[in-house]
Amino acid sequence: MQQKIVIKVQLTSENCRTKALKIAAEAKGVSNVSIVVEKAEVEVIGVGVDAVSLAKSLEKQLGFASIVSVEEVKKPEEPELVIPIQWTSSYIHCPHYDGFCRC
Repeated sequence: MQQKIVIKVQLTSENCRTKALKIAAEAKGVSNVSIVVEKAEVEVIGVGVDAVSLAKSLEKQLGFASIVSVEEVKKPEEPELVIPIQWTSSYIHCPHYDGFCRC
């Protein structure tokens, strides 16, 4: 089961962002890491990621970290395959047609 973990951290500089990305990327089971700078949050997606130990590691290096949410990532539903119908037209084009064909 893939899960998405959002952790609020203290991002005061570019160095802090780099550290946060590095720490999160090295955690066991992580497949995707991103940072939302406006909210000062690190979003981690992975399988079997320990959110508490990740938050403790971030707090140890950055000074502050708190878990905002942990939720299951749902796979988007695949649309049902639509098989097109082959349709041949029975219309025959006559270049002289003006209502009645005189060919």
